[in-house]
Amino acid sequence: MMEGINVVGIYVRDQDEALAFYVDLLGFRVHTDAGNGDYRWLTVQHPDQPEVQLGLFRPGPPVHDAATAQALEALVAKGAMPPLVLRVQDCRATFQRLSALGVEFMQEPVERYGTVDAGFRDPSGNGWKLIQPPAA
Repeated sequence: MMEGINVVGIYVRDQDEALAFYVDLLGFRVHTDAGNGDYRWLTVQHPDQPEVQLGLFRPGPPVHDAATAQALEALVAKGAMPPLVLRVQDCRATFQRLSALGVEFMQEPVERYGTVDAGFRDPSGNGWKLIQPPAA
């Protein structure tokens, strides 16, 4: 019986750079950082959602050959992957706080469909949306 999602992975070009971004700027915390030869299993988690881990993985062996890894890195860098979403209480305030920390936004907060959202990318090119749900 399946119990739910435990790890959602994204591809990053540099795991140390990604770790600094997610921990120091976004406020995630390290869950697992374990190496096995050249392979590194690196996951972080949001402090308010400890049951879900975000895997910060490098494309390559043992899953991908060199050509596939290079193609994946190029696609991620171009922002070709679908965005991930962070739910926030106040999108504009979170935008201001993260901007002050150096997060580069691709889209400033916009009100639409009863929500407020903003978009940024991590250092590898992975897209993120901050979404403030409609007021109750």
